[in-house]
Amino acid sequence: MTRFDVNGSILFTGLPLLERPAAVKAAGFDGVEFWWPFAEAVPADTEVDAFVRAIRDAGVHLAGLNFADDIAAGGRGLLSRPADSARFRDNVDVAVGIAGELGCTALNALYGNRVYGLDPAEQDELAAENLAIAARAAARIGAVVLVEALNVHESPSYPLVSAKAAAEVADRTGEPNVKILCDLYHLARMGEDLDAVIGEYATRIGHVQIADVPGRGRPGTGTLDFGHLFSVLDRHGYDGWIGLEYKDALLDFGWIGRLPDPGVRPGGPDGDRTRES
Repeated sequence: MTRFDVNGSILFTGLPLLERPAAVKAAGFDGVEFWWPFAEAVPADTEVDAFVRAIRDAGVHLAGLNFADDIAAGGRGLLSRPADSARFRDNVDVAVGIAGELGCTALNALYGNRVYGLDPAEQDELAAENLAIAARAAARIGAVVLVEALNVHESPSYPLVSAKAAAEVADRTGEPNVKILCDLYHLARMGEDLDAVIGEYATRIGHVQIADVPGRGRPGTGTLDFGHLFSVLDRHGYDGWIGLEYKDALLDFGWIGRLPDPGVRPGGPDGDRTRES
C-alpha cells in the first residue's frame, strides 16, 4: 500500500490553518501532516481543541506532527539547543496528547542548528536526552519519534545532513521507537544514492516525505523518478504514509495519475489507496 498525505504547513497555505484539513480532504486525500501549528510550545487548550476538531471534522487522518520548533522564525528545531531545551520538554506532553487524540503515530523532532561558541558534543548530548524523553512519552501512545536529515544548501548550520547522521543520532538514544524521517528531497540535494539509502535503512524508516530536486516543487518539476522510488520503497516493505512536503502554488496533483502504476492513488472518499500486486 502506498499512501500520500499532504503537509498542510507548506501546501494550502493560502487558507487559514483550521480550513486546510478540509481542503486536503476535498482535494482527494485522506491524510494530512503539519509542522508545529501553534505560536507557542504550550498553546491554550482552546487552540488545541480547535485544531483537533478541524482534523476530525474534515475526516482526515493526522499522519505526522512536528514537536514545537522555530521554523517560522527561520530556525531548524529546538532539540539540541540549551536555550530552547525547556521549551521542547514542556511541549512533549502537548504534542503527544494531540497525537494520541488523533491517532497520529509519527512525531518529528527537528534537531536544531549548531550554537556558535558551544561545544557540539554538548549539543549532541542534550539532543540525545531530549529525544529519549520524547520517545518514552511517544511510546505511551504507540508512536515513533523521527530524526530528520536536512540539506546544507538550505540549512548550513544544521548538523544532520545525511541518512547516516540521522541514524547515528537515533542509535544514541537507545530507544527503539526513535526512527529516521526519510525525506527524499533533502537526501537527494546532498547527493545521496536514494535506492541505497532506502535499502540500508528500510527497517528504520518511520516516515517518508518527498519533493522534487532541485527546486522543492511537485514531482515532475525536477530530476527525481518518483515512480521508481515508490517501487523501491514498496520492494523494501515500506507501507507507511508518504508526505507531500513540496511547494506548489497551483496545487496540481495530476502527477499522481501519471505515475507508472495506475494503482497508486492519493485516496478519495472511499479510502482506496491500494496497489494491486
